[in-house]
Amino acid sequence: MSELTARLDVMKTYKLFVGGKFPRSESGRVYEVTDSKGQWLANAPLGTRKDTRDAVLAARAAVKGWSGTTAYNRGQVLYRVAEMLQGRREQFAAEVATAENIGGKKALALVDQAIDRWVWYAGWTDKVAQIAGGANPVAGPFFNLSVPEPSGVIGIVAPQTGYGYSLLGLISVIAPVIATGNTVVVALAADAPLPALSLGEVLATSDLPGGVVNLISGRTADIAPTLASHQDVNGLDLTGAIAADGPGAAAALEASAADTLRRVLRPAVDPSALDWTVAPTTDRLLSFLETKTVWHPMGI
Repeated sequence: MSELTARLDVMKTYKLFVGGKFPRSESGRVYEVTDSKGQWLANAPLGTRKDTRDAVLAARAAVKGWSGTTAYNRGQVLYRVAEMLQGRREQFAAEVATAENIGGKKALALVDQAIDRWVWYAGWTDKVAQIAGGANPVAGPFFNLSVPEPSGVIGIVAPQTGYGYSLLGLISVIAPVIATGNTVVVALAADAPLPALSLGEVLATSDLPGGVVNLISGRTADIAPTLASHQDVNGLDLTGAIAADGPGAAAALEASAADTLRRVLRPAVDPSALDWTVAPTTDRLLSFLETKTVWHPMGI
């Protein structure tokens, strides 16, 4: 009786997430993702400037439909994403553990908190208008109402460091932006992109329309400047910019963004000190909203 040969695992092929689909990088290239000990984990797609521009096109195409969805329905869609995350929590815990070099119990706790964080922001979709808008007093026979509206396409430099950054931090910057009707293109953490790329699989199998979230892995130094200078990007979240490319990165990206007067959310002074387990506030919900003021005469 012959001996059975050892079985080889079916290794996962990670891809970008753009427009609700999983394209390979335009360059056809990948880069090695390793753990803290230098052990190979997987090959991640090496996103390019062209991939980033394609992602912006997909995000722009999705803005009208997503921002036009009722706030209640957006909340239902986001809650569905949390359901899908819950069903794959063990997989995400394993990826977070290797990405951040932490134990399994800590990783599972971070994944649970990431799911809870997503649900928290999902609950704000039909409530944020009450705190960001209102009826304004006017000395005359008029109504004056302020109504928040999404800015449009937002470029995000994902968290690169901090406790819980690989999934919890990522969700903490994506969820509030799309909850308010924006679409996003995210430059992922170069050293720990695998939980984020797996998140794309969850988003693709939920009810989230294609193009609302677009995830690009690769060198942040290639992806972030393309987002910052792209004239069809309406806002920029530089949360992970300093950790990605040194102290001058955020300032250079902000200078590029100034060419088209887009909104910029500046990074923390020391991103490495960020603890993403800290309870969120409404600040990120309000960061990429515009205020539309409507005047209307009384009696008509």
